[in-house]
Formats: sequence, C-alpha cells, structure tokens
Amino acid sequence: MQLLEVIKDLISFKTITGNAEQIDACLSYIERLLKPTGAVVEICRHENASPVIFAKNTQTEHFDVLVLGHLDVVPADDKMFEPYLKDGKLYGRGTLDMKSFAAVAVNSMSQVMKENLPLKFGFVLSTDEEEGSKSLEEFLKNHPNLKADIVLDNDVGGDIYKIVTRCKNPVYVKLKAKGSAAHGSTPWEALDANEQLFKTWQNIRKMYPAFDLKTGKPKDVWIDTLHFATIEGGKVSNIISDEATALLDFRLTEKSSVQDLKQKLSGLMEEGVSFEVTYQSIPVVVDEQNPVLLAYKKLAEDVLEKTIEFEYMGGATDARSLYERGATVIMHSGTGKGMHAKGEYVELKSVEQIADIQMKFLLKLAEKK
Repeated sequence: MQLLEVIKDLISFKTITGNAEQIDACLSYIERLLKPTGAVVEICRHENASPVIFAKNTQTEHFDVLVLGHLDVVPADDKMFEPYLKDGKLYGRGTLDMKSFAAVAVNSMSQVMKENLPLKFGFVLSTDEEEGSKSLEEFLKNHPNLKADIVLDNDVGGDIYKIVTRCKNPVYVKLKAKGSAAHGSTPWEALDANEQLFKTWQNIRKMYPAFDLKTGKPKDVWIDTLHFATIEGGKVSNIISDEATALLDFRLTEKSSVQDLKQKLSGLMEEGVSFEVTYQSIPVVVDEQNPVLLAYKKLAEDVLEKTIEFEYMGGATDARSLYERGATVIMHSGTGKGMHAKGEYVELKSVEQIADIQMKFLLKLAEKK
C-alpha cells in the first residue's frame, strides 16, 4: 500500500460534511482497499446520522488499540480536491484535517493484518466530525460495550514535535430573550429583546473576557474562554424586537464544571432573558506520567531524533467518548498549516513519520502479548 497514493485518493473525494454521495464513495474505496487483507470492515449506517467505517482484525468489542478519526472536510473550491506535492508539502483540502492520517490508519490496519500481529486492533472513521460528530455518537450508542485500552488520535494537526495531553470541554449555551414589541418610534412602549440580550452579553463578558487580534494572546491560554457564535434578533427596521437569541461557545478547562457555569450564568441574566445548555461534553486530561504515554513518547523521539513536548489544546477531541470508557488517549499528529483555510497543507515527511511511529508502537505492544 502506497501511503501517498492513498492520501491523494482520499483527498480527491469531496467529502464535505453532508455530501452523502461522495462520502459513500470514499467509504467504499477504503473497503475495497482493505478487502484483500482479510480485515473485518463494516460501513455502519444510521437513521439520523451519516455513516461510520469500522475496520478491525477481531470480532471483539474490547480493543488493545483503536485509531479514531474522520473523513469529512469543510467546504472548499474544487481545485483543493486536486492534491499536489510541492517542496515536501502536500496541499489540498483535508491534507492536515485529517485525510492524511485517515490514510495512516488504513495503512496500519493493512500492516497489522500482513504481520498477523497478536493485537486486537481497529479504526473508526466518522463522516460528520466537522459538524458535531453525530455519526460517532450514534455508532457508540449502537456499540455500548466498545472499549479500547489505548486510543490513537491523529486529529490534532499542527506539530509532530508535540503531543497533546489536555483538551478543553466544549459547552454550548443558548440565550433566549423575550420582550414586548412596539413601533420603532416609541421605544418607551417596548421591552427590547435585543437590548436585554446585549445587556446580558455585557454581564457575561465581565466574567469571561473577550480575546481577539487586538487584545492578543494571554500569557496563560489554559483558561475558560467564550465566543458568541450566532446572534439573531429583529425582523424589520421599524419594529422593536420581542425575541432575540444567541449561541455561546464556552471552552472549559478541567478545573471548571458545567454545573459551576450554570450557577454563574443564573446570576447574569437580565429581565426576560433565559439560557439553556444545548451541548456539553468532558475535558480530556491524560496523566503525563502514564507509562503507556511515556513509552509512545520515547519511541516517537527515537524516530524523530528530537525531544517531544507535551502541550494543551483549546479544541475538543472525539476521543473523549472512549476516554470516558477508560481509554488512555494519545493525541499526536503531523506538521502542517492552514486547517480549514485555502492554503491547507501537511508536510509529507511528518505523515510518513507518524505512520512509522504508529506501526513501531503497535509492534512493541505486540511483543508483550
């Protein structure tokens, strides 16, 4: 299996979240690739979510190692689905996020089968991660006993010389403001829902400061953050709005709880404004002295011939679902830039190195069986 060719093939599928035809074509391509290896490959379909591809070398639901990732990408111009290599960098939509590393998972599956490793190994690739990972959620509901001792998560792209050991908890909160309408010329006859929403917003901002290009990056980025994702209120210019909503995206560290957040918000609501938590998860915190993590780190450093640092990531990881089920999560990816942007690329050597590290790690684990 030629890793570069598989990556290019995967990128050529326009698997923008929701593009069912191209997603199905991509899943079928992976299924065909693995068929000669003898791996068990399932395309798991769901009534209310897109499919997931599940490949494994065993019928068990308890794995030694499971690789987790996704195949969907954010929208892009057609040209970005025509990957090209220049100066060691592979350009195209999904090169960094994260089709290159989906190809690594496929490669590892093929090698595990070829070597007949005595490991219970598999991978799960979802197809709607960019819009909330409903497909993975449904898959796990249908596999309530699925567990893994170790989860390899390559969806933290950016720097191969860093392993992520902490991810924040994404919590989405919806503000709802109710007022009373009146003509725009007589605001004293109304309770402006927009104004009430803005006042509440200001209250919240006093507790969760804003950061942007002007304020700059704080010295300590491992803090709770908030951005206002969507705001809606009013229909026409001359009627004072009686309804307004806003969606808030909180990113909480492991030091904060959703219950604490609710208590804080309860005291910040203006008249007519209420809130509800529409989504919550958990932070992922891996013990940096975990022997499995340290063994992986040592092996990776041997391959890279350079020291690897631990770092924290403000974003979330789908691996949290298996972290909750007791897995040690190792978050490590290749080097690149431009995730979700026009110039997205990955350094091809870093992808090859991740593939090498992953297989050597699996071989080491197999030796202990």
